[in-house]
Amino acid sequence: MTFNKFLSNYFLLLFSLIPVTFLMGSAVLLFNIILLDLSFLILIIYKKDYSFLKTRPIKYLLILYVYLIFNSLISIDPSFSYARNIGFIRFIVLFAAFNYFFLDRSFYKKVISFWLVVILIVSIDVFFEQFTGTNFFGYNFGERFYEDRIEFGRIVSFFKDEPIVGGYLLGFFFTLVGFLFNELKDKKQLFSFAFMILILFTIILTGERSNSIRAFLGFGLFILFVGKLDFKIKIISILSVTALILIMIMNTTYLKIRFVSNIKSMSSTHKIYSQIYNSAFQVFENNKIFGVGNKNYRIETCKKSNYLNKDNTDRYKCQNHPHQTYLELLSEHGILGSFLILIILFKLIFSKISESFKKENFLTLGSLIYLLLIFIPLLPTGAFFGNFLLTIFMINLSIFYASDKNYNIFIKKNN
Repeated sequence: MTFNKFLSNYFLLLFSLIPVTFLMGSAVLLFNIILLDLSFLILIIYKKDYSFLKTRPIKYLLILYVYLIFNSLISIDPSFSYARNIGFIRFIVLFAAFNYFFLDRSFYKKVISFWLVVILIVSIDVFFEQFTGTNFFGYNFGERFYEDRIEFGRIVSFFKDEPIVGGYLLGFFFTLVGFLFNELKDKKQLFSFAFMILILFTIILTGERSNSIRAFLGFGLFILFVGKLDFKIKIISILSVTALILIMIMNTTYLKIRFVSNIKSMSSTHKIYSQIYNSAFQVFENNKIFGVGNKNYRIETCKKSNYLNKDNTDRYKCQNHPHQTYLELLSEHGILGSFLILIILFKLIFSKISESFKKENFLTLGSLIYLLLIFIPLLPTGAFFGNFLLTIFMINLSIFYASDKNYNIFIKKNN
């Protein structure tokens, strides 16, 4: 085996294992990405290929990185934000690594094909847990008591005790669907549709309401922009799937509780999120310019002095994060930081929406759809700058650029 072949297989392994490392825990995921990043940097230094540093996407990400370092300095408690903000550099390197290796079509076909297998296994495990009460390894959520609610029966799959499998599947959903639509032609595309329906129903089966809504909206967007289908067929497909989803919800006790009973008793659920959102807005009101700092929302809202202060008791709710992307930006980054972050995201993503939707590159389209779904207003989200969500976000952003010859930062004529 030649050295180049060994090198290719080495990186192929690291990229292929990304969805597996999510299932193994945040420490394993972090280790894999850092190993991939360091290996890539050594390769780039060896080849002395630094041209990508001059490209606009890298410059935008570096500006964001410099801002995050500044954000740490002005945080309420810098010790909470340093690791998260300084660690953002790993995503810039990961972005470059995806662009470099995904220039090789055969390489990324092998990587995403392996991802397909992993996501199929997780999907089967979700169905298995729904019908048996435990996943393949015997994990289950059990019954949890919270200050404002009781939850039971949530699907955890391989995540042991965290009901986040719906968000995990959503993160790979449209990238994999786009890949299949690119690779499978004619009658073989029935498999692409079947896979899309399977993952959509799997996400809904997890009972994660926000991610289910995003998955359904993303499904509708993807169907509408698949240019090969007649418009009437697209509408019929969307309506048919909607009907099937409603039938599944109404005939599954667990889903009926999650999607119907909980909505009917909205006074409780709505009150919970209203308190959280009001709390986040109050934090922003008190720290309008720079916010409290990345990962410092929990410091501000859970400080004993704030929590017990009569003026803040009805507005502050002790939480790790605001559970909504825009409110997280405003409360932790203020007006100036939020403006800068959104401008960078506009340059990286939103400025390319019109062009991307017109193309027949469904892998690019799929990753773009996921990126857009994260910024749907009002819907609850995880912490945007948290390791889990930001890693999935950056994987999709990386593939969005890497899979398109007009965006890939290593194609010099386009930069």
